[in-house]
Amino acid sequence: MGSRGCLWTTLPRRAQRRVLGGGCAAGRVQGGGDPRRSWVARGPGRGGVSGLGAGALTSTVLSPDARASHGTRMTAPEALAHQYGGKPWKHFPGDVGPAGRSGKYYFYDNYFDLPGALLCARVVDSLTKQNNGQKTFDFWKDIVAGIQHNYKMSAFKENCGIYFPEIKRDPGRYLHTCPESVKKWLRQLKRAGKVLLLITSSHSDYCRLLCEHILGNDFTDLFDIVITNALKPGFFSHLPSQRPFWTLENDEEQEALPSLEKPGWYSQGNAVHLYELLKKMTGRNEPKVVYFGDSMHSDIFPARHYSNWETVLILEELRGDRDGKPEESEPLEKKGKYEGPKAKPLNTLSKKWGSFFIDSVSGLENTEDSLVYTWSCKRISTYSTIAIPSIEAIAELPLDYKFSRFSSSNSKTAGYYPKPPLILSNNETLTTK
Repeated sequence: MGSRGCLWTTLPRRAQRRVLGGGCAAGRVQGGGDPRRSWVARGPGRGGVSGLGAGALTSTVLSPDARASHGTRMTAPEALAHQYGGKPWKHFPGDVGPAGRSGKYYFYDNYFDLPGALLCARVVDSLTKQNNGQKTFDFWKDIVAGIQHNYKMSAFKENCGIYFPEIKRDPGRYLHTCPESVKKWLRQLKRAGKVLLLITSSHSDYCRLLCEHILGNDFTDLFDIVITNALKPGFFSHLPSQRPFWTLENDEEQEALPSLEKPGWYSQGNAVHLYELLKKMTGRNEPKVVYFGDSMHSDIFPARHYSNWETVLILEELRGDRDGKPEESEPLEKKGKYEGPKAKPLNTLSKKWGSFFIDSVSGLENTEDSLVYTWSCKRISTYSTIAIPSIEAIAELPLDYKFSRFSSSNSKTAGYYPKPPLILSNNETLTTK
């Protein structure tokens, strides 16, 4: 299970933008960035949409779906067609594989990362204004310096940067506690003989702070194996020799392991050695693994592509027009239950970036506009087994509940639970970008 997507929602939106965006902006000065410029992320309210790439070469924020902005100013379709020749950006992947991260661009694919895209856009606004309309800038190294200052492995223990000190000072301001229904669900899985894993790229000290606040001080009783600093997606794609497991003592990595022999709490590691341990623990030659995560880049694609695991995408956009309620036709005993105050629905239709699921392609040379499935929507149905709005949505379903899954023989909406977004239900005959 990927840590963020499975168990909690960290950092409510406004606090997230302030801490993540402000932390990177301040960190680039504290951590060695250019002190003559100070950048702070503000906005964009509910208009931000995940699935954006910041072009490091062009200072442009790009969507895989033929939309772009220079800074926060949207680029007109005509200008976009002129700059890119009416074709997909050559550095961006096609229909096979996810968006990677390289020297050409950085892909922001989930809500935890998204404030970085806003920060980059505002940096471009500031530099464009200061440099009389200049179009390209070399500021990415400063962004990276801010990220490294705030999130380096020792930052939590050293209490440096803005992010960790703020979370440690008042975790209740930024973290939602885990609903009892989800903790009950985890215990039911353990009683049913399932092996439960927690796999996160967060370091052990930060993971412990989060889990103790969200799940309670006995959170380790819920999991057979805890893996921190997993460095996803490399956890799935790297060979065991490249990424061994490490033992931990007082949150410090101690000894590299040639193999994984028993359950416990480890650092780094790889999916190959983990799977060998799961064979031993389950007594099966091919144990089935179901992996929960909220990032297509770090969780869903690599778990499916490299390890062939079943994947459950935590997709907050499904809280949109239906507010994540199970369909009324289901028996009461099979409905997922939501506890506590209802979360505000997300706005999945951005005025600037369009829908997360469906977009309009501007017609050229007197042709009509056409509606198509977005790049992100295509990947959801290709690499996810199912997509759900949260664990709460399924926590009170029977453990043997049978979900309709994404597959080449089903429609592109089959794997959305409890129901597909309304915009997809109304447009099942669209083409794919």
